[in-house]
Amino acid sequence: MRIVQHPIELKKELKNVKGSIGFVPTMGALHEGHLSLIKKARDENDVVVVSIFVNPTQFLPGEDFNKYPRKLEADIKLCELAKVDFLFTPNIDDIYDKDEVLIKAPNIKGYILEGFNRPGHFDGVLQIVNKLLNIVNPTNAYFGKKDAQQLYLIKKMVNNFYMDVNIVECDIIREKDGLAMSSRNVYLNDEERQKALLISKSLKRAAKLIMQGVMNVQDIKSEMLNILKPLDVEYVEIVNRNFDKLDKIEIDYTIILVAAKVGTTRLIDNIWI
Repeated sequence: MRIVQHPIELKKELKNVKGSIGFVPTMGALHEGHLSLIKKARDENDVVVVSIFVNPTQFLPGEDFNKYPRKLEADIKLCELAKVDFLFTPNIDDIYDKDEVLIKAPNIKGYILEGFNRPGHFDGVLQIVNKLLNIVNPTNAYFGKKDAQQLYLIKKMVNNFYMDVNIVECDIIREKDGLAMSSRNVYLNDEERQKALLISKSLKRAAKLIMQGVMNVQDIKSEMLNILKPLDVEYVEIVNRNFDKLDKIEIDYTIILVAAKVGTTRLIDNIWI
């Protein structure tokens, strides 16, 4: 495995690659969710590139940029075991300069749900993903469905800018108890961890109601909010794949999303119906 820090060096290395390139962008602190993306990339491509970069532009003032988990040595070992070919670990100064050309998230879909209380968050996400895709120039890039709105906006950016990359949607990986895997789960103490399970419990309840024929969105949201009462709920929303709000469930075209704080830790989760 080659570890590369500078973008220009990586671009030069990858120019000589023959065959398909699979790319998995991460912020590090790798867990089984990340590894599932890497495995899929390994299975489907000739060369696999993973990036580790905690991107400052997607964190708002007061968020956890400075304390975000950083475990580079462990991440390197995991990438070696997963047979990654190139690990890209740039510094902030390698990626950003002082007078950037900026990308802006859509005025509507970039400022709802995750973007509502975190205005500008998706500007930063799209900025870094655009840069990384241009540096790596992958055949396929792999993103998890847990960050569903992020995934939607990245696909929209790729389409709007006519970028030559296939965005691969990957299923959420969960702990045995149902908690969606996240690098931020390490912030939870034992009591908070148990409370956090109410998020996946509410989503399971929604799925069960739909299986029983309940299609009214307000009825489903009411049941979910009842389960989530002990938590500081930011939103429960039911949208279609284009992130338009729904009144009734549309099978094979619906996403049910939850964002809530457990203690001081903000968690998101969803289920695709």
